[in-house]
Amino acid sequence: MKRILRKDALNYHSVGKPGKIEVVPTKPYSSQRDLSMAYTPGVAEPCKEIQNNPDDAFKYTAKGNLVAVISNGTAVLGLGDIGTLAGKPVMEGKGLLFKVFSDIDVFDIELTHKDPDKFVETCKAMAPTFGGVNLEDIKAPECFEIEDRLKKEIDIPVMHDDQHGTAIITAAGLLNALEINGKKLEDIKLVVNGAGASGISCTRLYVSLGLKPENIVMLDSKGVIRKDRTDLHETKREFATDRDLHTLEEALEGADMFMGLSVGGVLKPHMLEKMAKDPIVFACANPVPEISYDEAIATRKDVIMATGRSDFPNQVNNVLGFPFIFRGALDVRATAINEEMKLAASKALAELAKQPVPEEVNIAYQIANLRFGKEYIIPKPSDPRLITYIAPAVAKAAMDTGVARVKIEDWEAYRESLRKRMGLSNPLIKQIKARAKNNPKRVAFAEADNYKMLKAAEIILDEKIATPILIGNKPRIEELINKHDFELSGIEIIDPRSEEEAKRRHQFAELYFKKRKRRGVTMSMAEERMHQCNFFGPMLVETGYASAMLSGMTRNYPDTIRPALQIIGKKPEASIISGMYIISTKQGPYFFADTTVNMNPTTEQLVEITLQTANAVRQFNWEPRIAMLSYSNFGSNKGRIPTLVRDAVSILHRDHPNLVVDGELQANFAVNHELLMENFPFSKLKEGPANTLIFPYLTAGNIAYKLMQEMGSAEAYGPILMGLNKSVHVLQMGSSVNEIVNMTAIAVIDAQCVEEGICK
Repeated sequence: MKRILRKDALNYHSVGKPGKIEVVPTKPYSSQRDLSMAYTPGVAEPCKEIQNNPDDAFKYTAKGNLVAVISNGTAVLGLGDIGTLAGKPVMEGKGLLFKVFSDIDVFDIELTHKDPDKFVETCKAMAPTFGGVNLEDIKAPECFEIEDRLKKEIDIPVMHDDQHGTAIITAAGLLNALEINGKKLEDIKLVVNGAGASGISCTRLYVSLGLKPENIVMLDSKGVIRKDRTDLHETKREFATDRDLHTLEEALEGADMFMGLSVGGVLKPHMLEKMAKDPIVFACANPVPEISYDEAIATRKDVIMATGRSDFPNQVNNVLGFPFIFRGALDVRATAINEEMKLAASKALAELAKQPVPEEVNIAYQIANLRFGKEYIIPKPSDPRLITYIAPAVAKAAMDTGVARVKIEDWEAYRESLRKRMGLSNPLIKQIKARAKNNPKRVAFAEADNYKMLKAAEIILDEKIATPILIGNKPRIEELINKHDFELSGIEIIDPRSEEEAKRRHQFAELYFKKRKRRGVTMSMAEERMHQCNFFGPMLVETGYASAMLSGMTRNYPDTIRPALQIIGKKPEASIISGMYIISTKQGPYFFADTTVNMNPTTEQLVEITLQTANAVRQFNWEPRIAMLSYSNFGSNKGRIPTLVRDAVSILHRDHPNLVVDGELQANFAVNHELLMENFPFSKLKEGPANTLIFPYLTAGNIAYKLMQEMGSAEAYGPILMGLNKSVHVLQMGSSVNEIVNMTAIAVIDAQCVEEGICK
């Protein structure tokens, strides 16, 4: 296994372009003019502006988003002093993490200086290039001197992550562990095994939080750090004790917490047994902890355990801290990263761990319904909310302590800018959810005896988007709720097959028989169908018990839509129903129709699909600009499809002159406004590119949205059914939890429009 992993690791770093990071231009460079702007003579203008006002370097250069990751290779991971060049892969890896987690650019810099004076002087000379400095893999005690001097001598944020990263993460875990076991920080007794950079920094931060220095015992490789030892550096002497303790076993007697930053296997089970009730054990030696997770849990059922490993609960991973701490510091142009900023990061991390966990985190770690408790006191690195929790907390602390050169006034706007920076922003879905919360509706969930449906229901209930009604096998639903500890107390569960639903089932059957008796349905057939969720659910909507329904998780599309059509029916003015997808891209939302229902629409049906789509787009407070798509541009090619589309456009221009719609158009002309205006300046789409695309037949629309979803870095929401008399929507088979949540919000908006009488 080690041989395979070694080969894989070497291939990862070497195959293709060697290394892990590169410099990418952010401005155009395709023409001679572009190159003249980038370099001489155009570059002279920003140079002169910066000469007159040095702060303009943040305006005209990448300084404000550029961090130096600097090392001399003297303490590289667990490898020790392996040399400057051998440490470069780690520095590149740090650069990759900065970019991926917080969109910060990095130059990795490997220095040969082991002398602190030369190291500091070199860093000072380079400082004007950067917005911040991340010191990395520098051995103690030199790392303390280097960081302290740089913090005093340069005016940009400096942090030695090996010291402070672990401290910030474990401090968050400590705060939450104490909340769980009910102890107070000022009362606990701490044993720290390992007096290197991380051990010293962790202990200092805990003291800043309120831990009493007299309750600390620290050990190094020679045993307890006592005041009578003559071999202590001043950083170790800070935590020397005069208690009559010499060994780790003696120190652990009655201790409340063990903080390990040393070597694997040093904490033995019999030592753990001597600790106080409800002990906290952070065994952070990597790759082998001071005591393994399984061994600790087997020894003490009451232990709260964290390690540095990702294959056990509560991983102490520095990536939870440094990308977001520097992000917040850079965004206010901080002159330092101070103690208050580090504490703010710890408290933000601790708070995030108490919030409901996004389903993508559960999926990433193959955990069902992760929640705050002994096995989850620290957030997971894949949590997309880290940047919006930690960066603002750090930025605010910088402002409050006077080290920020830029003030943030609108914090929600700042959080939204962070989401956009990371590609997490989705303003349309945010708006839809906000509208749903303003007037939530009762939404029936057919097929609710399913983990994803129940997890979505929990989120929907927590976010107050809707009131879910769970339809399905009641014992199975209750079993899943108990198994995964879903917070769904008080939620209504309806089992269509149960005896308690016999009366309502019969009433629904009579209503269904009345609707379908001349369509081959007998009363006995009606009675039987009301045992099925996909018939019973639409009946709840039809009779007003629910305002909307979602279904389709485990059934194919026709089997789901057919009962809704038979029971709910089309709007009085509609001759067809159609389907629309919202495609969310970085450029904004696009609306695709018909993608799911009408195989080969006629000209008249294409007109109706377009009008239904325009009204649906307006429901989402978006003004439709519609392109009717084909393989032809305004008659450039002959054929049935161009003629069909052209005729539909003619009808729309005649009967709906105020609707912004044009065609027939090829897709690239529809979305590339410059291209369209260059060739067809007469188009009704002159005010901007199309945001609503009408496909001439089902195959084209279906292929397009699925390609966008899988290859175009876009999210697809739908299908949104249009033309039904009430709010019933069909999920894609196998939809994710997030998709179910989003479709519920869309169903609520649809139900609001139906009940307010504004849907057409």
